[in-house]
Formats: sequence, structure tokens, C-alpha cells
Amino acid sequence: MTASILRPTQPANHRFEAPAHRPTTRLIGVEEELLLLNAATLAPIPASTDVLHAHAGVAQPANVVLEAESKLEQIEVVSPPLRTYRELLDAVVSGRRTADQAARMAGARAAALATVPLLCDSHVAPSPRYDLMSERFALTMAEQLTCGFHVHVTIGSPEEGVAILDRIRIWLPLLLALSANSPFWRGADSGYASYRYQAWGRWPSAGPYDLFRSAEAYFATVDQMVGTGVALDAGMVYFDARLSTHAPTVEVRVADVCLLPEDAVTIAVIVRALVAGAAAEWREGSPAPEVPAALLRLASWRASRFGTSENLIHPFTGVPRPARECVGAFLDHINPHFDGLEEAVRAHQGVKDILARGTGAAHQRTLLAEHGNWTDMMAAVVARTHSGGADR
Repeated sequence: MTASILRPTQPANHRFEAPAHRPTTRLIGVEEELLLLNAATLAPIPASTDVLHAHAGVAQPANVVLEAESKLEQIEVVSPPLRTYRELLDAVVSGRRTADQAARMAGARAAALATVPLLCDSHVAPSPRYDLMSERFALTMAEQLTCGFHVHVTIGSPEEGVAILDRIRIWLPLLLALSANSPFWRGADSGYASYRYQAWGRWPSAGPYDLFRSAEAYFATVDQMVGTGVALDAGMVYFDARLSTHAPTVEVRVADVCLLPEDAVTIAVIVRALVAGAAAEWREGSPAPEVPAALLRLASWRASRFGTSENLIHPFTGVPRPARECVGAFLDHINPHFDGLEEAVRAHQGVKDILARGTGAAHQRTLLAEHGNWTDMMAAVVARTHSGGADR
């Protein structure tokens, strides 16, 4: 039944090798979706085809692959499987730089915005699959222009992967809160920290999921969803976390693309620690928390609405508590599973920074207030997209 989750679209060039045994250090791969903006006006521009052509004509770094997305105003940056915080940070910074260099050759810039602040039309990339999605999902597909951050972590088997999915689900709203970077939507302040999550939730197959309890049940659910004729294929099973459709990994998809490179890497190593801890719980026979998906949806809504600026739903109690307290419980939960002391220290500092200065959403609102207009705000966002990379 594993074949039922292989997507029919072209897979990424970077491939994970299934480990022969549980690795000491699980590999991480990240996928960042970036918006393409007109270099002069900073309005979204349908330039991904030109960007990919420009990228193909120059020397390419080993830790970056650029790929098309469903909209011509987007580009996706895919990393290879990596081990360390430093490798991840180098890959994110290099990937953003490479995307921006190719974008410049096409008269564009690449920006880490999870939604488009400006009112604009978007353009579906030429593809029979995307054409069918446009026909079936109408305005949902037409208006869908959001950028997420997907983290892949290697697993030893589908059974282990599903056990991990069952045990990480209660923590995913906190990842959303920490990554929130989409306050604006079509020329207005949405009132949300992550409006991307609200827009993405219009897909009928998106969001929190119920416990699966076995790989057999997971694959049966995927097959049933495709069998309804609503989801076109397994690639459209848009759970907040899922088994990857093209690699032996758990793919955590709940996060916004982060404004700052360091925040993206903080999220990535937290995801690895979360996955490692869930796998350990499974091996020890600890049961997955029995929390209904309906309650997780409410926790995700609160994370989407407020980010880290107000109370979040505590994963253990299910009641609102200060964001700092909820995130502290999260770090306590995963602390034993970071890949060494240095990574743990960097992750803790990264979370501390987010809580102190605010999420990407808070940054965007501050920049708009400071500059007083969309164009200068977007220029500042582009600058922050390509900042960072130095040791802290």
C-alpha cells in the first residue's frame, strides 16, 4: 500500500535514503516557498518560469534546488538531507540567496512572505494537474497564493512514521504560533498572525487529523480520501503533518514560511527533536494522547489568530495559558531529543528571540507602521528575507 502515497508529479531532485536502522541523528530536509515580487514595484509577479530558466543557466550550489509551485508568483527552495544546525542555516541562507539571484535576472526579487499583503491576481502554473485543480476547486484555487515551510525528518518505516504522526499532533499548533508570518491579505490587515493557515484551510483535505494508530489505517484513510473524488491524489492530502509522498520521512507542513532565516532553522530543529521524542515514546509503548481533531482545530485557530502575542491552548490541559508557558512546556517535552547540547542551546535561544521580538507577523506590522506604505514595507521584508546567517 505504500505505493498509494507516491504523487504523480515530478519529485524533488534531493532524495532521502531510507535508513537501514534507526539513525543516531535523523536527517532534516526543508522546503521553503517564497513569493516573487517585481523588482521595481514590489508587487507580485508571475515570473517563476523565467526564474527557473535563469537559475538553470548559472552554476548551482550543491545545497539548493529551485522548483516551480502551483502559482507563477512562487518559487520553492528545496534543501538536501542535512544533519546539523549550521548545515541547515547555510542551506536556508544559500537557498534564499540563490532564489533571489535568479529572480533578479528575471526582474524580480524573492521574499519570505506567507501571504501577499497586496491585492493582486495570481496565475496558475501550466500543468494538467493544476488545470484540474482549478476546475474542481474554483475560487479556492484561484485565490490560493500562500507560502509554507515544510520540514522533512527521516523515519525507519511507515509504521514508525504513523506512530510519530499520532504523537506530535498536539504540539503542531505551537509550531504554527512560533512561525506565524502572514498578517496581511489582499490589501488589508487580516487580524490574524497566520492568515495563511486560514486561507490554506479552505482546502477540504487540510488541517488537523485524527489518530491513525497504524500504518495500515493511515494508508486506508488516504485511499478513502482519494476515493471520494474530492482530493485528486495522495499529494492533495494536506494534513498538518503526513508521511511524505516522495521520501521516507515525516513531513510537518503546519508552519508559515518564516521571515528570518534563523527562525526557519529554529523551527526545523524543533521539529526533529519532536519527531525523535515521539519515536522514543512509541518504542517505549507510551500511548498517543487521545485528543479529538476538533479540539486541535480550535488550538490551531488560536495559534493562527494570535501567534505568540496572547494565550495559546496548552497541549496537556486543553485550556488557554500564556504563550510563554505553553512554549516552555513544549521545550521541556523535547529537550532530551535535540541533537546535542549546541543544538539545544541554539533552539532555546531561537525561541527566546521569537518570544522577545515577536513573530514574522509582528515584524511585518511594525514595518508597515514605521514606513507608512506597502512598497517600503515590502522592501524591508525583502531585506530581512536575506539577512542572517552569522553565528550567534
